Amino acid sequence: MINTGNTPKKIKIYCVLVGILSFIILSIGGVFVNTNTVNKEKMRASFAAETTVNQIKSHISRYLGVSEYFRNMIESGYELSSEEFAFSAEMISDDYGIIKAIEMAPNGIIRDIYPLEGNKEAFGIDMLSNPARRYEANLAKDSGQYTIAGPYELNQGGLGALLFEPIYIEDSSTHRKFWGFSVLVLDWEKFIEELELEKLDDASYCYQIWKKDGSTQKKTIIAEGKQKLRKDALSVSCKVPNDTWYVEIVPYTGWLAARQKALTLLLILSISFLAVIICYQVLHRKYRERLYTAKIEKTAEQARMANEAKTRFLFNMSHDIRTPMNAIAGFCGLLEKNLQDEAKSRDYIKKIQISSDILLTIINQVLEMARIESGKVTLNLEPTDIREMVDAIHTVFESSLVQKSLEYQCSLNLQHPYILCDKTKVEEIILNIVSNSVKYTNPHGKISVTINEPESADEGSANYVIIVEDTGIGMSQDYLPHIFEEFSREHTTTENRVAGTGLGLPIVKSLVELMGGTIEVESEAGKGSHFIINLSFRTISRDEITGKQKPDISGIAEKLEGKRILLAEDNDLNAEIAETLLEEMKAEVIRAEDGNLCVDKLKEKPEGYFDMILMDIQMPNIDGYTATKMIRSLKDSKAQIPIVAMTANAYEEDRQKAHEAGMNGFIAKPLDVDEMIRVLGEIMKTGG
Repeated sequence: MINTGNTPKKIKIYCVLVGILSFIILSIGGVFVNTNTVNKEKMRASFAAETTVNQIKSHISRYLGVSEYFRNMIESGYELSSEEFAFSAEMISDDYGIIKAIEMAPNGIIRDIYPLEGNKEAFGIDMLSNPARRYEANLAKDSGQYTIAGPYELNQGGLGALLFEPIYIEDSSTHRKFWGFSVLVLDWEKFIEELELEKLDDASYCYQIWKKDGSTQKKTIIAEGKQKLRKDALSVSCKVPNDTWYVEIVPYTGWLAARQKALTLLLILSISFLAVIICYQVLHRKYRERLYTAKIEKTAEQARMANEAKTRFLFNMSHDIRTPMNAIAGFCGLLEKNLQDEAKSRDYIKKIQISSDILLTIINQVLEMARIESGKVTLNLEPTDIREMVDAIHTVFESSLVQKSLEYQCSLNLQHPYILCDKTKVEEIILNIVSNSVKYTNPHGKISVTINEPESADEGSANYVIIVEDTGIGMSQDYLPHIFEEFSREHTTTENRVAGTGLGLPIVKSLVELMGGTIEVESEAGKGSHFIINLSFRTISRDEITGKQKPDISGIAEKLEGKRILLAEDNDLNAEIAETLLEEMKAEVIRAEDGNLCVDKLKEKPEGYFDMILMDIQMPNIDGYTATKMIRSLKDSKAQIPIVAMTANAYEEDRQKAHEAGMNGFIAKPLDVDEMIRVLGEIMKTGG
């Protein structure tokens, strides 16, 4: 029992002990239950194996009766002529055709065969010296016991086994003298068929019948089931003439199904966890009852503040998401009522697009922050011309600057403009800060971006100081310490009518730190903000810049005319959008609702019928990655068809997975017409 001296540390120790004890006790019970199940399964399997063993022994015994007939005749002193042998063999041959031939081998050399037709190649074989047969023949001779050899390829053709019956006669001094063999040639395939081993497959058993090779002692497989044998198979020995066969058997799912193992473990963990929770609740409640009033008040205050933060975040997110959603829903309704008015329709469509972009930005920022916190974000370094990058960034928000009549200045003071960096993330850092400046700077204000390069002690690197200044509304000194906190905003959307999640600057700070840099901010309410970012990059020469220009998409749409495109997309709305865009470019689109149907439609059409496949990733039955791998494994030219991923998973690791699966291109959702045309154009240009 716990006393009044309990502390949170002790409570945790007690809870851990309760959890461990519960887990051990429940594990013992689980092992007992599972062992019972395994034993029952092994009993069933053992019975099936013993039945198979009895079948083998029964059939072999039946064949031995034929062989013994001739042995008894010879040992009784009867001189058996070839004609009498043939007549007797014909009379006692089995009706099932399993005994392929009966042979008499005086001194081990085959002299008589029935039937002779089809078996002439075996005539004259010396069983005692033939490399493939001598071990078992000599074993039978020396032991005086029946011996079964094989299976192996027979001289007369086909797969068969030999049953050696050693024959001894008494000489004039009444000593036993080796006369030779009576040999049965068994048709191996019919012999195995007669054992009805398929019943083991029907009963969902993996099985294997094997023996040790007499001369090499290596494992020789006699028969096996459709499924590959598991390592934990049950083995039952089968004594055959002068040898031992082994029947190994195990259910397809193993002695204990994976589902039962998982359920047992889940039950053990759940009950153990429940025991820990109950223990913790009881002990913690007693502990809290003994805390001082001040401690209780402090805890209550912390809980209140946490609840307020959660409420504030939910309120902001609810408002920020509902605002563009309401706009989209409202303008869609207005668009439906004013379809005949082209000017109004265009205006509504433009406002719907703007609201969609805002909503997508909010969602992307939440997802980006989640990826950063999970540690999935990595740097993808590539040769970059910083001047071209800054020009491209300016293009992004140029229309916003004009709309708000903002003065924009950009100054680059660089000695090394060619660097190796993660271009996308550097762009994201600058775009986030400048976008904030644009949002929070009143019309006719001023924004400046300056990138300086101080001298670096390392000749192979360049230190960049990126400064972004604006004359916007600024921030109070009380808020500055919280500027990089997630979901933190000094003013809500309701207060300043600026949409946002409070994630832009936390994302910036995380990316800067990921690159090993620093970020500082100075601001004053009503006087604007001043951001300073320090980053270091490895310098490269101009020749190392790939400098790929943005492809000219003019004319590409016309090249799609008449092309047959197989669209794998399970979502009807997404499929309708893609089909409409492609059909506007006069391409012929055939849709498949999942990966299975996509592969089937490709297979059923002749080679060259489809020019390209647009493949969604997340689909029922078979996903896009699996479907692509199946297509790439085809044996004809269809395996080389260009495949473009089309997915809402638009991160770098998703592009890498698509490439590894064998895809040729990548289009992110929501679909961007220009990007789609560009990717399809590249695919057509390179031929996949």
